[in-house]
Amino acid sequence: MSDTSVKPLVNNVVNEDTGSVQLRSISKSYGDAPAVAGVDLDVHSGEFISLLGPSGCGKTTLLRMIAGFEHPDAGDIIVAGKSMLDVPPHKRPVNTVFQSYALFPHMTVAENVAYGLRQKRVPKHEIAERVYASLALSRMETFADRTPQKLSGGQQQRVALARALVNRPKVLLLDEPMSALDRKLREEMQIELKLLQRQLGITFIFVTHDQQEALSMSDRIVVMQGGAIQQLGSTEHIYSEPANAFVAGFIGKQNFLDAVVVGPGVLRSPDGELITSRMPDGLTPGTSVRAAVRAEAVRVTSTQPAAGIPAVAGTLAGISFLGDVMQYVVITPSGQEIIARTAPGQAEPLSTGAAVWCAWDLADLRVFELEPVA
Repeated sequence: MSDTSVKPLVNNVVNEDTGSVQLRSISKSYGDAPAVAGVDLDVHSGEFISLLGPSGCGKTTLLRMIAGFEHPDAGDIIVAGKSMLDVPPHKRPVNTVFQSYALFPHMTVAENVAYGLRQKRVPKHEIAERVYASLALSRMETFADRTPQKLSGGQQQRVALARALVNRPKVLLLDEPMSALDRKLREEMQIELKLLQRQLGITFIFVTHDQQEALSMSDRIVVMQGGAIQQLGSTEHIYSEPANAFVAGFIGKQNFLDAVVVGPGVLRSPDGELITSRMPDGLTPGTSVRAAVRAEAVRVTSTQPAAGIPAVAGTLAGISFLGDVMQYVVITPSGQEIIARTAPGQAEPLSTGAAVWCAWDLADLRVFELEPVA
């Protein structure tokens, strides 16, 4: 039986030979469980955009639909101005780098990279030129005769990139390709991947659950939860202006304090009065809210701040040196845990067990209305 809910929408799209990607009301369910729920998204040509969210949020399903490995139940996928609904994966102007790299163990590096070109019956002399150029871009040309099992994780990742890039895709899809690497190598590869993307000018759509990874590489971030987009914006905007409590908690280290609105800019929490200059419009007295302040905005001091400075009292429960920051854990009288992070040498000398105050600026306390429970 044909699916009449899925119709191309190319009549609404400017036809252009670029790496633009447009998603129009894309939905996908598995049984009764919606994986992607009516997503609309425009990806600009040459952009590095990350789909960010926890496991099960729909980001990988969305990527697989762009690649053609999954078919949407409804909506349209447009790449370079052309609907992809009836285009099989191997004929789409996209390539995918998988989490497992999916290299053929019995083939050399060069043979792995050349595989797709051979399937397309590209002339042998052109295959040799393109394979060498792709390996050179990935700094793997000296490893052409090795097999994958003789390579490190980072080297295997470069080979997977070379194999994808050799096909000259308009769009490169990357499904958590660095999740298996150790932290140091992952950070090095993040820099290399961003530089490579800038050099090539290819559109990169990157799936990750690691917010630091997304922040370090992306031009824009799509934060997803429950199969829907919670917020789309630049890294700076997502970090400094989260749209809701979920985004605020998922990006960076956030301290949440449940409270009730008392009046304009004034909240009542179990640990006392809170004041803020960032109260959203329309919140009436008695409204339950969730206040949020980032760890790097919190100052821990042994003396009570002056009147007019937002502050909460507590007991210093722990101090940790994390290299670039000192982390303080404070427990309030109600049992609330507050995390504070500051540069080493800039914090007041304090000891575990001391009575302290956590203070921050008026503009650092954001307020989110609690979403109703379904």
